Amino acid sequence: MCRHLAYLGPEIPFGQVVLDPPYGLYRQSWAPRHQLHGTVNADGFGVGWYAPGDLLPARYRRAGPIWGDEQLPDLARVVRTGALLAAVRDATVAGADAEAAAAPYAAGRHLFSHNGAVSGWPDSLAPLAAALPPRELLRLQARCDAAFLWALVQHRLARGDELGEALADTVTAVAEAAPGSRLNLLLTDGTTIAATTWGDTLYHLAIPGGGRVVASEPYDDSPHWTEVPDGTLLRVTRADVHLTPLKEPAT
Repeated sequence: MCRHLAYLGPEIPFGQVVLDPPYGLYRQSWAPRHQLHGTVNADGFGVGWYAPGDLLPARYRRAGPIWGDEQLPDLARVVRTGALLAAVRDATVAGADAEAAAAPYAAGRHLFSHNGAVSGWPDSLAPLAAALPPRELLRLQARCDAAFLWALVQHRLARGDELGEALADTVTAVAEAAPGSRLNLLLTDGTTIAATTWGDTLYHLAIPGGGRVVASEPYDDSPHWTEVPDGTLLRVTRADVHLTPLKEPAT
């Protein structure tokens, strides 16, 4: 469910990685090639990007399908960035949250997306919800599993966890509380990308000229895409790629 993508590198118009590729997010909204669950991602979309000299990202999100937005192509052509996170959404459960449920979610300098679904949502995560301060629950941006996962990640970031640690701990906790969940998470602060594979596909690519892309699936037929094994934490900077196996929940 859902497809997402993050980019770090030289400043480019964001359409170069979101709309222009032959199998990019635009096409993945109706014809994904590697999606394991669901076939159409038409329940919203969003792009978050970092402007030069500004640590806080801007976002453009809509509740409808990406192909139905007439303003996006113009924005994608003229807005330049060296870091972004974008997603198209296939809702786990129909709801009334509209664009509030569309990734990327944002807080401070961070952008977040979830590709997957939480098993038994919402009852399965009641113990994890009880452990969060009430003010954090009241700040939920939408009433869906992705928004709650973002609250769990934010809680870990606020206590000082680095990006990869925050994602890994969240995946472990949720997988233990809700076995069978699919938890491909994607997070960036504009300088680093962290991502997990837990039940769906993920790839990374080094672009000539210094850029790097992390994506649910390849957006073209380049042979240089590398698939990330399931059950892995991926950390990417402009210079390095690190893969770490995720720990299975205790049984």
